[in-house]
Amino acid sequence: MRILLAIGGVFAAAIIGVAAWLNTSDIGRIYLPSGTGITAKQVCSLTFVSGLEPERAKALYISPLLGDADRLVSIEIDEADREVRTRALGFFYSQRAVYRDGLGCTLVHGSGAFDPDLSVEPLAAAPMALDAAHRDANFDAAALEAALEGAFLEDGRNTLGVAVLHQGRLIAERYADGVDETTPLHGWSMTKSLAATMAGVLVQRGLIDISAEGEIPALAAAGRPEITVDHLLRMTGGLAGYELNNGTDPNSDMLFTESDMAVFAATRERVAAPGERFDYQSGNTVLAGSALEAHLGDTPEEEVSAIREWLFGPLGMAHSILEADEAGTLQWSSYMYASARDWARLGQLYLDGGRAPDGTQIIPEDWIGYVTAETSGSDGDYGSGYWMYDGDLPDDSFMMNGFQGQWGFIIPSEELVVVRLGATNYQQSGAFEFAAAVVAARRARADDG
Repeated sequence: MRILLAIGGVFAAAIIGVAAWLNTSDIGRIYLPSGTGITAKQVCSLTFVSGLEPERAKALYISPLLGDADRLVSIEIDEADREVRTRALGFFYSQRAVYRDGLGCTLVHGSGAFDPDLSVEPLAAAPMALDAAHRDANFDAAALEAALEGAFLEDGRNTLGVAVLHQGRLIAERYADGVDETTPLHGWSMTKSLAATMAGVLVQRGLIDISAEGEIPALAAAGRPEITVDHLLRMTGGLAGYELNNGTDPNSDMLFTESDMAVFAATRERVAAPGERFDYQSGNTVLAGSALEAHLGDTPEEEVSAIREWLFGPLGMAHSILEADEAGTLQWSSYMYASARDWARLGQLYLDGGRAPDGTQIIPEDWIGYVTAETSGSDGDYGSGYWMYDGDLPDDSFMMNGFQGQWGFIIPSEELVVVRLGATNYQQSGAFEFAAAVVAARRARADDG
């Protein structure tokens, strides 16, 4: 009996020790909560926003990221209430994501700030037909078809949708099974390009000075009013919110475990003076976006409605969803889901001098100069919400870019916008080769003409 009691005591001590270690280590504090968080959030959004089958969504976007930990996470989907719940290690590390019409999915941690009754009515769809005559007059059709075939090679890239605009006309698109021109797909950090564009919308309307101090509520409350919207859009806020996308970094903590992402980002340790150090991190853009929201409305519903009235509607972006966190802050760094056509329409705005199709000036005419002006310390790679390019594409190319192979190429000299969306993990997406092939098809026809 004494031996059994001793064994039981050792076992109990081991359990307590493991529990204590989990509660204090990055594994327990961040990795397992973020693992259940990304699973709940992504399954919810990809199911109820994108319309993908849950098992397919998980296999494409989530399981490759979790690796061996994937088997520890259980999923429950409530189709009636449009909720997803996840757990790890039985009943531990539970997460819940809830869908709302027009606002997408939100991780609800139980802070009491979430309003389940908010919703936004859908926008009317804007027509955009394939312009075969324009395509054939300006592109080598066979070469363009070969480019499309190459983008959808079945080699693990998991390309889900591509779209190409030339002079604002749709000249090519293709989609994987279960995806079409209306499917909102996750752009991840392409959302940062939306934030930079929306800053331009507010500048055009005279509502904000992006170089003024004191514009970011969470930073003002944290005693850091000297950090400006421009600093944040350029990733030079000087705060320690480093981004590794490995499940244990501050960015994973912010996205998948925090109720108020802006407050979390604003209270990180200061590591440099504003404007002094380039450090790519999503918390910067969350804070910049929170400043924009102060001019858009008081609730996510009002804010999204303003974005639709001032940007999405005029551009015809009828299949775009920008999600919010539990506190109601829109997730400007990572959570816009939009169709390939809508992402392309956002890029086209820059080729049209900041004007909507009806001629309305949406952003300043020279805003392209702002977003492509090199940010000091970025080695020429980053402007403001957009990436620069140095390679086989034309020198004036700049890009929207997001995790898992999301790309939107804007090529002024060729009057092209090329979008590639998918779920690519641990390999090249083929997006650059696709964009280069589209340019080559354009030039081949020009040479023939």
